[in-house]
Amino acid sequence: MVYSLAVGVLAFLVALAIGRPLVPYLRRRRVGKAIGDQPASHAVKAGTPTMGGLMIFGAVILVTIPANLVGHWSILLPLGMIGVTGLMGFWDDLQTLQGRKGKGLSWRFKLTALSLLGLLAGAALYAMDIHSANVPWLGRYDLSYAYIPLAAAIIVATTTGVAITDGLDGLAGGTVAIAFIAYTVIARIQEQIYLATFSLTVAGAILGFLWYNAHPARIIMGDTGAMALGSTLAVVSLMTGHWLLLPVVGLVFVAEAASDVIQVGYFKWTRRRTGEGKRVFRMTPLHHHFELLGWPEPQVVIRFWIVAIVAGLVGVALALQV
Repeated sequence: MVYSLAVGVLAFLVALAIGRPLVPYLRRRRVGKAIGDQPASHAVKAGTPTMGGLMIFGAVILVTIPANLVGHWSILLPLGMIGVTGLMGFWDDLQTLQGRKGKGLSWRFKLTALSLLGLLAGAALYAMDIHSANVPWLGRYDLSYAYIPLAAAIIVATTTGVAITDGLDGLAGGTVAIAFIAYTVIARIQEQIYLATFSLTVAGAILGFLWYNAHPARIIMGDTGAMALGSTLAVVSLMTGHWLLLPVVGLVFVAEAASDVIQVGYFKWTRRRTGEGKRVFRMTPLHHHFELLGWPEPQVVIRFWIVAIVAGLVGVALALQV
C-alpha cells in the first residue's frame, strides 16, 4: 500500500507540473469558457481557461505506464477509457470556446459514442471473467451476458452524472476524487493492489488539478476532464464488482442528475396540465439551486464534499458486507 500511496503522490506532483505551464498557455491562447444558462454571478467566469482535464488524464497516463502497467495489463481498460473519453471531451471543449460559433458535440452523439465504448468495455470485462454483481449481505451473483449492456449503461450514466456536476469551482474534481479514494479502499480490501494504485493515481492527479481549480478557479475541468473521470470511475467500480454501490459512493452525481430530470419532467407535466410550466428547483443542476438560495459558491462546494465523504464511507462499509 505504501507503493500505491507513493504513486498517488507522484501523480499529484506530475499534474501540478503540467498545470504550471498549461494554465498561462491556455490563457494566452484565449482558450476560455463560454458561459451558458447559469446564475448571473457566474458572468465573471467567462473566459476562464477550460480543458483542465488535460492535466488530469495526462498525469494519469504518464504515471501509470511506467509505474502500474507491466504485469497488470487489465489496467489498460481504465487507462484506455480515460484517454479516449478525455480526447472526446477535449474535442467538445474546442467547439464551445468563447467567441466560437460551434455548439460542440450533441448529447445524442455523446450518448451513442459512450454506449459503444461501454459495450466494448463490458465485453472486455466479460473476457476477463468479470461479469457479476456484489450485493451486500447476499453475496455475489453472476449476470452472464446481461452484464455487457448493463456495464454500458453504468458507464453512460456515471459519465453523464459527473458532467452535470461540473459547474462550480472544485465541485466535480473534489467529489470525483473522494469517489476514487472510496474505490481505492474497496479494491485494497479485495487485494486488487494494482487497481487501488490506479484509483489513487487518478485521485492524486485530480488533487493536482484542484490546486489550480480552487475558487476562484484559474482553470476549469471542462468535458475533457468530466467525461474522462466519469467513464473511468464507472470502469473501476465494475472491475471491483461493487458497481451497485456506485449510486451510494457517487450520491452527489445521482442528486445532480436527478435534479435535472425532475426539473424537466415536472415542467413538461405541469405545462400539459395547466398550460404553464412550473419548476421544483430555482435552477438546475442542484448546485445552482443552492446558489440561488443564497449559499456562497465555496459553501455549496464544501457541503457537497462533506456529503460525498459520508457517502463514500457508507459505500465502503457496505462493501465490507459482501
